[in-house]
Amino acid sequence: MQTKPLLITTGEPAGIGMDIVLMLAQEGKLQHFNRPIWITADAGALQQRADELLAAKALDKCPSWHSVTTNAADSAPDIAAQLAALHTDRTNSFIVINTPCNAPVSAGHIDTHNSAMVAKQLELAHKLAIEEQVAAIVTGPLQKSALIDAGIQLPDGTMFSGHTEYFMQQSARDKVVMMLANQTMKVALVTIHLALKDVPAAITKDNVRRTVQIVLDDMRSKFGIAKPRILVCGLNPHAGEGGHLGLEEIEIINPVLQEFIAAGATISEAMPADTLFTTRHLANCDAVIAMYHDQGLPVLKSHGFGDTVNLTLGLPYIRTSVDHGTALDLAGRGGASDTSLYQALLMANEMADKAQATAVL
Repeated sequence: MQTKPLLITTGEPAGIGMDIVLMLAQEGKLQHFNRPIWITADAGALQQRADELLAAKALDKCPSWHSVTTNAADSAPDIAAQLAALHTDRTNSFIVINTPCNAPVSAGHIDTHNSAMVAKQLELAHKLAIEEQVAAIVTGPLQKSALIDAGIQLPDGTMFSGHTEYFMQQSARDKVVMMLANQTMKVALVTIHLALKDVPAAITKDNVRRTVQIVLDDMRSKFGIAKPRILVCGLNPHAGEGGHLGLEEIEIINPVLQEFIAAGATISEAMPADTLFTTRHLANCDAVIAMYHDQGLPVLKSHGFGDTVNLTLGLPYIRTSVDHGTALDLAGRGGASDTSLYQALLMANEMADKAQATAVL
């Protein structure tokens, strides 16, 4: 397992996914890991992007890589064996699993004919991860609107809504948890992309209970923290002010949290978010659970927007991601930052090591 690779999906070919991989490779940062780096990309488009970045002086030199074209019918172990034969050549920064586009790629300009290629990257990543041929998936940015416009759907036939939902359905999970993390804090969410008016109805005992359990399980198995310390935000201002500002804390959230406390978990009852997110409290916790997106994430991103990593907890494998979009205006022109991708790789590598150590115990 120590030599299992980290797999990067470069995502939307018109965006900066390929740019930031090339930048990290030129800087020598992909050699910082004790694992090979595999990426999914159109090999021709990748070389074209490298040439564009060289012309824009965003690269000083073109990094080297191996390119391999696999058969879609090949099993995950067969694909891994084919790529493993190239691991001994350390002169190359990474291995490209060639995932051809259907149309020429123009940096900064979306072509929905290439959306099927983006979906194929995700399909291959899941295939390799679920068969334990890679240590983790690290996803680059995709353009949801392009996949929707191209008619790409989730496995259940519904509209494509993102990486998280795709990997959840492919893994036959009906609940996963979004967590964002940086050097200051880790914040998990009970609800994700909901209008604020719809959040209270989604704060159910079952949703809170399953979120807490997934966070506890993954903090132990993927972060190697045997007894994680968790702080939980209330839904309402002042955590409901004893029922005067809302009853969700009294009727839903705290009864669930008391179940975990009684079972021995180190977890708070619902706390006012404006108190919880202070240095005194954060110094004594491993993760925060927020009730909704803009309760937790603005605070986290204010402490490290560029180095924040997006994680999906509750999957049968490790998945991290950049915290930014496709940045079409920067693709092929320079100016993109590779910091978030590097942090996502660092976290994926650390989690893979911790998961391995935990599995051995």
